[in-house]
Amino acid sequence: MSKCLYCHQRKGKRSCPALGGLICPHCCGESRIARIACPSDCSYLHAGMDYQQKRLGEQLAPLRREFYGQLAELGGDKAVALFNLVEVVAFGYFQDRRDGQDAEVVAGLQALRRSLSPLHVPGAPLPVFAEHLKKEYETFKKQQPQEMVELQSAPEVLDRAVKFVSEFSGDAFQSQRFLQALIGYVRTAHPEIAEHLARHGDRKSIIIPGQFTPPPGGSTPHVHGPGCEHHHH
Repeated sequence: MSKCLYCHQRKGKRSCPALGGLICPHCCGESRIARIACPSDCSYLHAGMDYQQKRLGEQLAPLRREFYGQLAELGGDKAVALFNLVEVVAFGYFQDRRDGQDAEVVAGLQALRRSLSPLHVPGAPLPVFAEHLKKEYETFKKQQPQEMVELQSAPEVLDRAVKFVSEFSGDAFQSQRFLQALIGYVRTAHPEIAEHLARHGDRKSIIIPGQFTPPPGGSTPHVHGPGCEHHHH
């Protein structure tokens, strides 16, 4: 009997191009994308992608809500807005890219954090997503400066974001767990925002609701979306 190359216990019944052999249906369903770097042409990938993204999105939701609460305590609505911008940009950039990896998001956060440091010295060219995130940040800062977190707080927000994304992503090589969870969460919990981003790609005035409890005396942040009068196509 050919055992599954992932769990080494159950019988391998499906050909897994990522592992170069057979995988059992259980491991294929549980670990595809989340822990196994599935190639885009895998016949089992497309059938289970929506389910996998939804399942990961459900796992992300409570952790994300808790993280938003921590950011609110750290720097209020503006700290929340900074990470929300990262989420929106990441969703818009990776929603149709099956080869996107969490490491690209982490690298983008780290590059943005370095660029905000007073000691930052420009070095090698940035990775593609990192450059994209930086440009979106600069655009947002120009268009809505009143919603930007103070410069001295921004590095701490980004450091915490790196930790949050990395911990959810896990240790798997080429993990896509965070990205797939984010995509699944937005498409399931906020389909109107997902549809708008898919159609228009306009990320500058969209906010994915964070569902956090504001600190005492704080205000609930205004949620921008397709129906918001502040939104412009």
